[in-house]
Amino acid sequence: MRKHGAAAWAAGLLALWLVGCGDAGPAAPPARRPLYFDVKGLLTEQVAQLEKRHAAVTKHVRLRAETPETVRVPAVKWNDELQIFFQADINKAALRGAYTVDSVALPGGALRRTYTRQPGQPNAPVARLVVVQQGREPQEIAATIVQNNALFSAQKQLRMQLQHGQLRRYEVVGTQKLVLFDTLRYSAAGVVE
Repeated sequence: MRKHGAAAWAAGLLALWLVGCGDAGPAAPPARRPLYFDVKGLLTEQVAQLEKRHAAVTKHVRLRAETPETVRVPAVKWNDELQIFFQADINKAALRGAYTVDSVALPGGALRRTYTRQPGQPNAPVARLVVVQQGREPQEIAATIVQNNALFSAQKQLRMQLQHGQLRRYEVVGTQKLVLFDTLRYSAAGVVE
């Protein structure tokens, strides 16, 4: 009788488990659509495209007032290369409502949207984000990032140019200042091959 009771218990447990496997449970809430332009989504898509086609880049780098250096990089870790552009993401939950949006129609059917940080937003390092789109396809993204505290201040101008949905050129121009040190000026630009 004990064997029969244990077998029935195991069969009941197996049936319960099978029924539980078929139940998906409560539906997950739908993904929240980004309030502002999805910089992070665009960059994630670009990184995947660039890595898939093993794209190379020619970089021009300048530090202080020195002569710019140019180098061709055949094997690029694109996620690392574009990491600074992820700082232009303004769709974080803490930033909801932190930006005003202004849209302007441009000649040729393009649309320029400017996202400007409202006053009193200390958690929003992106002061301004400008997106130029032709239809749903972004052509240019530009951002100004400003960071200030008691020991450090920095400002970066970021720019990306896309053609037919693919990154073609990107550029970073910035300054940073540490207390008791001179201001450091730098620029870096890349042309995707």
